[in-house]
Amino acid sequence: MKPAAKLEVRQRVSVIGRPHPQRRVIDGLGLRGPGSSVLVDNTPSFRGMIKKVLHLVTVSEVKS
Repeated sequence: MKPAAKLEVRQRVSVIGRPHPQRRVIDGLGLRGPGSSVLVDNTPSFRGMIKKVLHLVTVSEVKS
């Protein structure tokens, strides 16, 4: 079985002035402010969360 890829999600924009659901998604991903980054599993649930805030983050695939 090949190792599962992870996604590196980096917040690039502040959530100030953003709707509450977008703030909740950023918190749910574990991001803590512009410049912070997290590694998350490449699963449909995380991809759906990322899709909701794609304008606030940058995403890259990381082989683990």
